[in-house]
Amino acid sequence: MILAVDVGNTQTVLGLFREGALDTHWRISSNPALTSDELRVKIGGLLQASGWEWSQVERVVISSVVPRLTSAYEELSQQATGQAPMVVGPGLKTGMAIKYGNPHEVGADRIVNGIAAFEQHGGPVVIVDFGTATTIDVVDASGAYLGGAIAPGLETSAEALFSKAARLSKVDLDPPERAIGQSTRESVQAGLLLGQACMIDGLVRRVWDELGTHTPVVMTGGLATLMAPLCETTTAVDPDLTLKGLILIYDRNI
Repeated sequence: MILAVDVGNTQTVLGLFREGALDTHWRISSNPALTSDELRVKIGGLLQASGWEWSQVERVVISSVVPRLTSAYEELSQQATGQAPMVVGPGLKTGMAIKYGNPHEVGADRIVNGIAAFEQHGGPVVIVDFGTATTIDVVDASGAYLGGAIAPGLETSAEALFSKAARLSKVDLDPPERAIGQSTRESVQAGLLLGQACMIDGLVRRVWDELGTHTPVVMTGGLATLMAPLCETTTAVDPDLTLKGLILIYDRNI
């Protein structure tokens, strides 16, 4: 069994793979204060609830954008499996060329998403990841990572709005029925959700113009199932895209 770990700024997604296939997955909060011992207990409970034990985990593969948690997961992996984890970054073979001004600036999750999307859809392909930030990433026909765009995520935008606007109360992020809200609640939902969808569609169309062709657009991340139906450019929705990319990287390095 291989444990894939995608550490994001807000949430961490864990997937347990058996013989290359995703068996089960979990989503937990990314708390930088947690130690490796605390993570071992927390994840051990998730494993047990699904009928597994730490002793059945052979190796851990990690992508992370939170350095403090990267260290904690590295310690956890060594303690729980007796082996150092594979951590996406310099020195690990990904099979993907990075055509970016400074390749070290690219978040590991963006590369992992690109690898999985290219494996499934070929290239060129566009990936939209809904997380703390909403990212758009582009992979060309040869499978090289070109770059993309980074914007505030839906929940990040909502938190900023509610904290700065004294007369606006928090609302549920439910899809609105119309763009013309008939109440403050509906107006906020239209602005946040439809505004995010229009931003995504607009950026994707600009990417298409720059590439000179239309591409598949793969939506992923914690809010993908909520946002994808609101976007006109959606081709596929795959909340497990990053985990699938991690197991591909694992296979390329064993």
